[in-house]
Amino acid sequence: MQKNALYKLLKINLDLAVEAHDLLRGDTGQEIPGVKMEEMPFANGLIKTITILNEQGAAIMGRPPGSYITLDSPAIRENNKQIHKQIGEIMSEKLKEVLPLRDDSVILIVGLGNWNATPDALGPKVIEYSMATRHLFQYAPEELRQGLRSVCILSPGVLGITGIETAELIKGAVDRIHPDLLIAIDALAAGSVERINSTIQVATTGINPGSGIGNKRVGINQETMGVPVIAIGVPTVVHAGIIAHQAMDNLFRHLQNTPGLHQVYQALQPVAVQQMINEVLEPFGGQLMVTPKEIDEQITNTAKIIAMSLALALHPGIPPEEVEHYLH
Repeated sequence: MQKNALYKLLKINLDLAVEAHDLLRGDTGQEIPGVKMEEMPFANGLIKTITILNEQGAAIMGRPPGSYITLDSPAIRENNKQIHKQIGEIMSEKLKEVLPLRDDSVILIVGLGNWNATPDALGPKVIEYSMATRHLFQYAPEELRQGLRSVCILSPGVLGITGIETAELIKGAVDRIHPDLLIAIDALAAGSVERINSTIQVATTGINPGSGIGNKRVGINQETMGVPVIAIGVPTVVHAGIIAHQAMDNLFRHLQNTPGLHQVYQALQPVAVQQMINEVLEPFGGQLMVTPKEIDEQITNTAKIIAMSLALALHPGIPPEEVEHYLH
């Protein structure tokens, strides 16, 4: 059964542009019109940049035109500070390529998500490690070193905690602060187990919080906020239906030489596969999301990598060898 059909039946949205690209290209075996993909390997992984060039590409990919940079590295899951620092430095260089910054730019960093739910706490955790400088420009300019920009940070919580749409809170801050750029960090849903906490996506098109787990919230993008929005996301959960399908697929692949069995699997209709998966997930309304047991440590490590990359990208006066001193 093709993954594309399974995702549609299970109503799974792919947060990662690279997964949507691989899925579509895999089904057709051809390049996608209006979409360009570039690859750049590095010591501990691979960077893929997918650029949606026009409305034709946007319609096929199901997301707006813009750049989607994906940094893949299983080393993100490892507890290796030296490698994490190297990944943070590489990510900062990619951020510099897409951040529309001037020396006097004011930047608002927003950590989306629920700090009470660890898989959704990536955004607030990045805020915890990030450095705010905007107040220093006004109240203690003598404390500033050369090469720092005006940065303010915010962790607005989620609708279930505040009773207020997250986009409304952010828009209020934007209207008051008048930043030149908004950077939003959020946890995403993966389309495969391998990508959990091993992939970082940077998108120039903003973000729709909760889309990967079926929660439709107001988008945070240039149209709604009135300023450019860069979104940084990391998949921290995967739909249990994807795991169930992958297990079935692997089982029948191992049995493909058994007369008749592989043909039976190939003949299964997508609806039949969906029904079998839904029966298992019925106690959870078909929407069970899975996360690793090491999620606490992995969220902390990933948040530090992102906070480090932001510090280096936003503040040219911070030398890479000193960046850890600027993480809270």
